Amino acid sequence: MAMAAPDDSTQASLRWSATTHVGRVRRNNEDSFLALTYDACEVRYLGKLGEASQAEGDFVFAVSDGMGGAKSGEYASRMVVEQVMRLMPRCYKMAAQGLDGGLGDVLEEICHRVHAEISRMGAVYNECAGMGATLSLACITPGFMHFVHVGDSRIYYLPAGGELIQLTEDHSHVGWLRRQGKLNEREARVHPARNRLDQALGAGQQTVRPQIGSVRCQCGDRFLLCSDGVTDALWDFRLEEHLRSSDDIQGIAFKVVEHAVAESGRDNCTALCIEVR
Repeated sequence: MAMAAPDDSTQASLRWSATTHVGRVRRNNEDSFLALTYDACEVRYLGKLGEASQAEGDFVFAVSDGMGGAKSGEYASRMVVEQVMRLMPRCYKMAAQGLDGGLGDVLEEICHRVHAEISRMGAVYNECAGMGATLSLACITPGFMHFVHVGDSRIYYLPAGGELIQLTEDHSHVGWLRRQGKLNEREARVHPARNRLDQALGAGQQTVRPQIGSVRCQCGDRFLLCSDGVTDALWDFRLEEHLRSSDDIQGIAFKVVEHAVAESGRDNCTALCIEVR
């Protein structure tokens, strides 16, 4: 008797690894990361390592890099991931109603809400004045990776059989110069204004204009979310080498961060790697 072909949407799974390191210079770790899955009933926080079927729900992975005096940067990045965890279930409800086209709108709204909350805290408490954070968030649904991004943390995409692609745009003047072809990677890495952001959540900015996008994904595709402590330390080709280095995605994030700390370590370093299986 002939057997039915397996349903790819229920057979697909994800594997991931994530880690963060304070570096060799900073006293506080102002980076935060998030891995969670959600459905109509609940939100579940995921650990640094894991594997799960996409039949269980949709998945969210995020990296945030805080900024501000004293410990306000550390607080800002934690606040970002906590707000994302609270707000993301709305996406599931929209998807359940067949409103996939509205996912980008929901992701953008989340950014605006987080921006407003960080700005409010900065206005109310002196110790939080001027605090801000980046956000690079990937929402993985069957067949797609949707993302929202503000700042200079990054999301990279390594398609199965393809070359590494930086999906997010650095929200800085140096990032703009790079996109215009006026700077190469080497020049951008040593530019004196490379860490000055045009956009961040909070940080005394009146408005924020998140980058929204999506890519189709299939078995074998890999993604890397990381803070600028990683990208300031490692060239893009090194990141690609790490993403290709092992069949086991669950060790790659640790190798990326270890390498970044060894090469530089001037900033906090965070990496989160995901593979579609």
